[in-house]
Amino acid sequence: MPEIIIRKNFITIEEIFHEGGPIAKVPLRRAVVGSVINNPFAGKYVEEIESFSDDLKPLGISMAKKLIKGLGGDANVVEGYGKAAIVGSAGEIEHGALWHVPGGYSMRENLPASNAIVPSTKKVGGPGTCIDVPVTHCNASYVRSHFDSIEVRLNDAPKADEMLVILVMTTGPRVHNRAGGLKAKDIKGEDGLR
Repeated sequence: MPEIIIRKNFITIEEIFHEGGPIAKVPLRRAVVGSVINNPFAGKYVEEIESFSDDLKPLGISMAKKLIKGLGGDANVVEGYGKAAIVGSAGEIEHGALWHVPGGYSMRENLPASNAIVPSTKKVGGPGTCIDVPVTHCNASYVRSHFDSIEVRLNDAPKADEMLVILVMTTGPRVHNRAGGLKAKDIKGEDGLR
């Protein structure tokens, strides 16, 4: 089991009051947490890497709890989520795929209404690489009002032998959503889709 070495952590909270239309009575809050970690597989091809996903689980749980705390401490306010990974240039895209399980399940284990799959993205890049983290409703993927993305980048990460792992949570729909589709109040909660 490779040891996880964290170089840095960060958390960002946004409050969005309007997007040019009426001012919301309750602002949309969007939170991002990230960790820059060593990539134990950088610079070489390693056949057996799956166990590293288990090693990442405590980090994922810690990050999910930081997000909930950053959004006020009540997991019930979370309505949207997503995850992402940027792998440094000495790694490969498959290393970022190892974040799927610990990133997703860490949020689902900490949120009371989280039947939907956690959307994700990953890429390989160097310091300053930007990634758009997809966001969907955490209980029903077809809730169109919650389709969103949050752009994340760090000027000094990931270095060639690092990975930047990211989780995001939001407290509601886009501020001026009016694109139709299934509404959050109409979720049946049977299959994670509707």
